[in-house]
Amino acid sequence: QPLFSHGLKLTISVMEDTVEVYMNKSAEIPCLYTFTEQPMMVIVQWFVLMNDKTLTKVDENTTYSDRISVRSNGDGETLTIQDVKLSDEREFFCQVSGLSAGSEEGKTVLKVFGKSLLAKRLVIASCETREGFPKPNITWYRDHIPIHPTSVANMVTLLTRESSGLYTVQSELHYKVTKEDKDAHFSCEVSYFVPGAVRTSESKGINITVHYPTTSVEIWKESPEGLVKEGDTVELRCQGDGNPPAPIIFNREQLDSYQGLLVLKEVSRADSGVYECHSLNLDAVNHDEVVDTLQLTVHYLDPAVVVPKDSEVMLKGESLTATCNALSSLETSTVWFKVTLQGHIMQLQDATFDTAGQYDCEVTVPSLPGLLTSGFVHIIVQGEEERIEEIELTEKVGGWVNLSCEVRGYPRPTITWSITGSQFIGYYTSVSHTDVDICCSLSPVDNSGVIIVVIIVSILLLAILGSVFYFLYKKGKFPCGRSGKQEITKEKTNKDDIVVEMKAKKTEESVLLKGVNGEQKPPNDQVTIYT
Repeated sequence: QPLFSHGLKLTISVMEDTVEVYMNKSAEIPCLYTFTEQPMMVIVQWFVLMNDKTLTKVDENTTYSDRISVRSNGDGETLTIQDVKLSDEREFFCQVSGLSAGSEEGKTVLKVFGKSLLAKRLVIASCETREGFPKPNITWYRDHIPIHPTSVANMVTLLTRESSGLYTVQSELHYKVTKEDKDAHFSCEVSYFVPGAVRTSESKGINITVHYPTTSVEIWKESPEGLVKEGDTVELRCQGDGNPPAPIIFNREQLDSYQGLLVLKEVSRADSGVYECHSLNLDAVNHDEVVDTLQLTVHYLDPAVVVPKDSEVMLKGESLTATCNALSSLETSTVWFKVTLQGHIMQLQDATFDTAGQYDCEVTVPSLPGLLTSGFVHIIVQGEEERIEEIELTEKVGGWVNLSCEVRGYPRPTITWSITGSQFIGYYTSVSHTDVDICCSLSPVDNSGVIIVVIIVSILLLAILGSVFYFLYKKGKFPCGRSGKQEITKEKTNKDDIVVEMKAKKTEESVLLKGVNGEQKPPNDQVTIYT
């Protein structure tokens, strides 16, 4: 006999609104209830809403007869459906009757996902709390922001009541990851009641590895910085945004590339052009290619061209315009040396012999240091001969005389030496510039000098010999007496005993000497005096 109590009341406390499950997996639908007082009898029945909107018991001659089981707890039941099929996506009802306490009904919608969704919506994490009471709650976070059930996220929770009456809660996070989740951190938080408060405990965050195809690539010049000139080594880098990175292919053959790095050694202007970088998605169904391009320009500077070329002859007083430039991919700048002039054009006005010489020019590229070339032009000034300097020398007899004569002109002048009343052809030497000729220095090197040296040496020998004889005589080495002594004396030389040698032969060693009395002798009467 049921015990009737007017204060008895039934409440269904837990009935999930939605339970999601993958096809061929098991689904658990909880139905928990409470009474204000424990009734004598409780009847729990499960119903499913069919397509014709009629309720059918799930355990009587239905497709669930061999796939369902019910597990009873002290405060409710859990319906488990094995091998879930797509047709199981329906509404399930839990009807509880407490007799005199009345009846209550709860509803849960079962959603079934096929394999196509299973591949995209993965269980990325699970969270569990054991032996708590009252029932703990689990909340999921992405970068500390709560995750709510959406089309890309769902939480599947399993509640188990242990024999001790405590609850164990397990929750799985099903999430459809995207490329934006590659750096995200996921965590779960358990909240539970304590007297007068609610406490929480948070798990450590986890990071997931997300694989996604390449949707774009980027190519850039990694080195050198700035503009590229001929002779440089160029490195081009290409990188895609896929994970894992897709293979990189460059459009030019026979290029040294490795893992997205292309190395071009000692480039020339022929290497200028458009470089393409391809990323091939091997995992994609249609193997789509993603491409990016880069325009590479290799700058150059050709050898300098000077006009006039090599050398140019000018007349004194003439003017000349010279140019120096080089073909380049960039704007150039020219500097002339010898005149310290900037610019591609050089103007030479009213030429003189000082204008003659070599003019060097240097062409550079201001915007790209390292590009440099040079050239030159040699200017020859042609005109009348010009004597530079005339000097008068006075020398004493026996001295050395150095005579020089400098003349500028073009063509090369011939220098003629003349002595009063006659002509003497001297040597001349050409210096580094073709417009200047200098005669060589002349020195009075003749036979008189040699004879003077011989005489001086002879006198010294006679003096030494006389000293030896005198020393021997004093020592008594000679038997002769005083009457036998021989006086060794130097003969006195008179003016009348001057020896004169006439030289009529004219040689290149001849020099103009002054006479004894200071008069100048004619060339044909040159003498050498010995004393």
